[in-house]
Amino acid sequence: MDNLTKREQPDRSKINMHEAHEVKYWRHALGVSHAQLQRAVDKVGNAAAAVRKELAAERTDAAG
Repeated sequence: MDNLTKREQPDRSKINMHEAHEVKYWRHALGVSHAQLQRAVDKVGNAAAAVRKELAAERTDAAG
């Protein structure tokens, strides 16, 4: 029987843009706007590592 009082740890290796609480978490964790996060996910997929890398590259290009 499932124990509904225990919550599983969220999968922080993926970004689910369809869950408001996850979008809020990732926006805060990465310091980006919703649009920036969506653009990065659209470009490289929902793997958190790839999104971090893409956002870092965007920051480097913008500073450039």
